[in-house]
Amino acid sequence: MTISLAAEKIPGLPITNSLLTGLAATLVILLIFYLLTRGIRRVPRKRQNVAEWIVEAFLNLTESITGDRQKALKLLPLGLTFFIFILVNNWLGLLPGVGSIGFREVEEGRETFIPLLRSSNADLNTTLALAVIAVFAIQRFGIGALGIKYFKKFFNFRNPIYFGIGILEIISEFAKIISFSFRLFGNVFAGEILLAVITGLIPFIAPLPFYGLELFVGLIQALVFTILSLVFFHMAMQQH
Repeated sequence: MTISLAAEKIPGLPITNSLLTGLAATLVILLIFYLLTRGIRRVPRKRQNVAEWIVEAFLNLTESITGDRQKALKLLPLGLTFFIFILVNNWLGLLPGVGSIGFREVEEGRETFIPLLRSSNADLNTTLALAVIAVFAIQRFGIGALGIKYFKKFFNFRNPIYFGIGILEIISEFAKIISFSFRLFGNVFAGEILLAVITGLIPFIAPLPFYGLELFVGLIQALVFTILSLVFFHMAMQQH
């Protein structure tokens, strides 16, 4: 059994297996929401009810964080996008064949196995990209709400204490990138290793409880990333 920390490049293609899984997840999301929202009516029916329930549930969650309906409507699109993209990627990585179907190549006299698909969130490049988007969005929402006053928390020269706090705030913004990316990557990659080890030791029945656990962990990690993002978006829009 070979476990690689970095995503592997697919033979014959200029992309990695994690990127291919991420593209597949994007297509799945587009297809699901196309089917859910096709033929929208003023009085919703079965599929439209599902789509509206998802949006309304997250709107209520966002409003519980912001305490303001209008702010919640501004933050909802990006927050919901984070949740759905991360969740689908996490669950797609648990499908049969992901990580087990691939190519065998000989490198430096040693045979290696390269999976065709690999969980996208088990690649630090994906989680780092999500973290950078989240932190840039924090600045965007802060500037949109407060204007130029937003930068006072970073650059305040009224006295040495405020100046020192500003430096800490700048460090905190960069720390968010590390926190966001490594939390999601660590949990998903650890789950991938766990399933690979259990399947290698005792195939068939033994891995089933762990697959159930990973389904739950995938949901929780998507919620954690989304809720933390919404909290930071809201905090950036506050005067104090």
